[in-house]
Amino acid sequence: MEITTREINGVELITISGRVDSVEAAGLAKALDAASRRGKHKIVVDMSGLEYMSSAGFRALGDAQRDSQRHPGGEVVLARVPALIHDALEMVGFTEYFHIEDSVAAALAFAENSQAGK
Repeated sequence: MEITTREINGVELITISGRVDSVEAAGLAKALDAASRRGKHKIVVDMSGLEYMSSAGFRALGDAQRDSQRHPGGEVVLARVPALIHDALEMVGFTEYFHIEDSVAAALAFAENSQAGK
């Protein structure tokens, strides 16, 4: 798994690629938590390079969403989710819990304007 982060207009963009299995999920959780500790509660996760995500990875995303939404305007937005991972998210009910966009630009725009948590 590879993770890169950068800030764009006050939104933390986290790009993940490869496989997020039960071992690698800790790295994803750490990256999401680090954004929160820096005061970044508007987060976009670009999943376009993701090949696989385990339930531990889904749990890391869910924990980050709960944390983000405790803050005014906080939101974790998923972008460019591969079809198989989208199907798995849907199966566990996460498509109702996350805003999902087909492009990073749309996800960033949604996060920038998010009023969640208010």
